[in-house]
Amino acid sequence: SSGMEARLRAALGEERIELVDATKLATALLGDAIGANLFLVGFALQRGLIPVGLPALERAIELNGRAIEMNKRALAWGRLAAHDFARVEALANPRIRAAKSPVIADTLESLVERRVRFLTDYQDERYARRYADFVARAAAVERAVGETGERLARAVARYYFKLLAVKDEYEVMRLWASDAFKRQVETEFEGDYKLQFHLAPQMFFPRDPATGRVKKLTIDRRIMRALTQLRHLKFLRHTPFDLFNKTAHRRREWALVGEYERVLDELMRGLSSHNLDLAVQIAEIPEQIRGFDTVKDAQAETAREKEAQLLDAFRKSLGEKGLTSKRA
Repeated sequence: SSGMEARLRAALGEERIELVDATKLATALLGDAIGANLFLVGFALQRGLIPVGLPALERAIELNGRAIEMNKRALAWGRLAAHDFARVEALANPRIRAAKSPVIADTLESLVERRVRFLTDYQDERYARRYADFVARAAAVERAVGETGERLARAVARYYFKLLAVKDEYEVMRLWASDAFKRQVETEFEGDYKLQFHLAPQMFFPRDPATGRVKKLTIDRRIMRALTQLRHLKFLRHTPFDLFNKTAHRRREWALVGEYERVLDELMRGLSSHNLDLAVQIAEIPEQIRGFDTVKDAQAETAREKEAQLLDAFRKSLGEKGLTSKRA
């Protein structure tokens, strides 16, 4: 986000930071956003920021044994970008323009409308209405204190949605079975190709004691076609019969929703023009929670610590202004 970029620039200084949209470039140049990881490694390597040589990195890619050629190309594109960014951007831009979606008006109403449609497909209309009502409440409170910029409501619209749309087993299968995924594959690949899917089912397989993660399984298209039928069982989500959401990691993921609701409820009861900036920063905390499994758990814990600091400052602002915190 622009706010995060500004904080990074302030902390590191302009001369010590380079912001590269590796996901966009890797997707255009390699056909897969996952190439962004090795793209950035290559970029940092060429800048002299990684104390490992190129042969060692390429050997590590080979030993990993997955998407070897694509990862080597991603590494090479990243190195070239560090050497001649304009050239790489010029090569990628025609493909980026070809893949661009129509421009969508970024009003609060459009933000909410798109996410309501998504959450209806994700679960049902009741689930989507829970989201829309919460955003509407934030917008109403913001207007009540004389703020018209919708900054808090927009933050809630983006990040409450992010927490509600957990990519559990039902959702992953829904997305893989979607027409949008099929169109994307047909657009990015041609000729005789084979699809393989890499899954790490947490419910039925033990974690690797060395990494703490579940090892991935490679599944072909035929088995995946059967597994995608799980999407029809999404009505079991959050019921006693939902086996997939009983793991410790999944419980922590879903707990974030209730925590966010409780914190936002406190913010909305004490909101004023004096503490709006703090409220927006707190509402944007889920931006810092990325990744999956153990990575997501670690980032969630770090985000909680940051949230606690900001929330403490918010509460102090109430005392400074003599607020009663009874605003609904």
